[in-house]
Amino acid sequence: MIGRLVVLLLAANLVWAAWSQGWLRSVGLGPAQQAEPERLERQVRPESLRIQPLPDAGAAPAPVARAEPAAPRRAPEPTSSAPEAPAPAASAAGTCLQAGVFDDKQIEPVRRAAAELPAGSWRIDQVSLPGRWMVYVGKLADAEAVRAKRAELRELGVDTDRPGAALEPGLSLGRFANEESADRALADLARKGVRSARVVQERRDTPAYLLRLPAADAALRQQAAGLRGALAGKELRPCE
Repeated sequence: MIGRLVVLLLAANLVWAAWSQGWLRSVGLGPAQQAEPERLERQVRPESLRIQPLPDAGAAPAPVARAEPAAPRRAPEPTSSAPEAPAPAASAAGTCLQAGVFDDKQIEPVRRAAAELPAGSWRIDQVSLPGRWMVYVGKLADAEAVRAKRAELRELGVDTDRPGAALEPGLSLGRFANEESADRALADLARKGVRSARVVQERRDTPAYLLRLPAADAALRQQAAGLRGALAGKELRPCE
């Protein structure tokens, strides 16, 4: 009895060994083969698998790269095909001209002559004519005395001029905007040997007048040429 059990156990071990080693697969017996290609076929995307070497134990893990989202493209700005508006034309206004200064008597003929010009094309402006001081020699006896005194001053290196109708006959040795300047000039002349000169006020602060043409174009300038006889020798010039 024992001998039969031993024979059965040996036969069962041989069958098991043949089955597990695949010796009976040709007759349809044996376990299913677990090969690596069959496992790859069961992956959803086997072609995306990449085998990476393991990092060293002491090395920090490599950072995982993350794909940045692509920046959205902006639509090009619409361009207008409308033509640009033309620049405004330059002003055709004329040039400002003036003549003067005139005193109270001189301005009246100027005013009458200017009235012949187009309305609104001219105006009379009042200004203040500042006072003026003079180093003066006089009054002298006559024209002969004036000539003699002029020659004497020329020998001293001093220039002379006519003093104006109110101070004739005499000589002007210089005109100044204030009395202090005239006094300094008189002291300088004294050092040159001039003894008969003195400081006088030639003119007090007085009102005066200017004729203005604010926007004189070519046509108005041609008309204004007819004013020349009333301007007392003064010319129209650009406004200051």
